[in-house]
Amino acid sequence: MIEQIYTYFTIEMIYFWLNLGVLPFWFVLIIFPQSQICRILTTSIFPIFVLSLVYGYLLYITFHNGYNFLTNFDLYLGLSRLSNLFSDNSFLILFWTHFLAINLFCGGWIVKDSQKFGINKMLMFFPLLITYLIGPIGIIIYWVVRIFYAKRINLYD
Repeated sequence: MIEQIYTYFTIEMIYFWLNLGVLPFWFVLIIFPQSQICRILTTSIFPIFVLSLVYGYLLYITFHNGYNFLTNFDLYLGLSRLSNLFSDNSFLILFWTHFLAINLFCGGWIVKDSQKFGINKMLMFFPLLITYLIGPIGIIIYWVVRIFYAKRINLYD
């Protein structure tokens, strides 16, 4: 049975399920940010825990397949070395899982923080959608909206 699970969850299949799996969390964050299900499931540690388990499984698979993790430090040696790393599917799926987890965490933080300042959920649609798609740009857009609701600029909150 373990062998069947191992052969089913290839890197391509994990990529498919990761992309499909984060969509319900983002849907709840964008459409129902003030609901109980959003508070319990989406803005809690639950989605990050699930993505961490997937990340751990991917680390196990890549280690088991003989991936040299020391080559990951090549990303600091230049853009061409980073490009070489992205040509390896093992590194690419680890990066993508990392990216999805960070963006989802940021989306959850935006929802919690916007509720603290009483920002209209309709106004939060655009920053959350942009955070889903392009991460840091969505956070900057949210920060600009937050300035108007908080009526102050706070660089460290």
